Amino acid sequence: AQIKNLMSQLGTKQDSSKLQENLQQLQHSANRLAKETNEYLKELGSLPLPLSASEQRQQRLQKERLMNDFSTALNNFQAVQRRVSEKEKETVARARAGSRISADDRFREEQLVSFDSGEDWNQMQSQEEDVAITEQDLELIKERETAIRQLEADILDVNQIFKDLAMMIHDQGDMI
Repeated sequence: AQIKNLMSQLGTKQDSSKLQENLQQLQHSANRLAKETNEYLKELGSLPLPLSASEQRQQRLQKERLMNDFSTALNNFQAVQRRVSEKEKETVARARAGSRISADDRFREEQLVSFDSGEDWNQMQSQEEDVAITEQDLELIKERETAIRQLEADILDVNQIFKDLAMMIHDQGDMI
């Protein structure tokens, strides 16, 4: 729910590097929890079966319920991760497009500059400040792209967890 809330703020006026940092930390924590849960489910599958048939049945049903609940939560998490990735990519694309437009405008302005008056000197200083802002914007874009790559790696991790979960479900079916 927290990730969805932060995701809804991406690309809006509330979007900031702090928001993205919080989102990235939450996603990383959720991904780590998914990996840990997957390991615990593997351990649960390797526990010796109880002696009585009714206890075996009860343990199997509990394990199935846990795996189904985990699978549902993982599906939801993966869908949110993909949506966050899409929104981040859209934001970076818009920022890059804006950066190109401002760079094109600066180039045209530079062609018009003459050094005949002090006013032109002030204009050049202003343009240099614009370049500094653009470089800062480009740095933010690079940070977002790095975050996107990390998110995509996390999505691949979740895919691996799904494969492991499917294998556990398959193995459980073989035991029955």
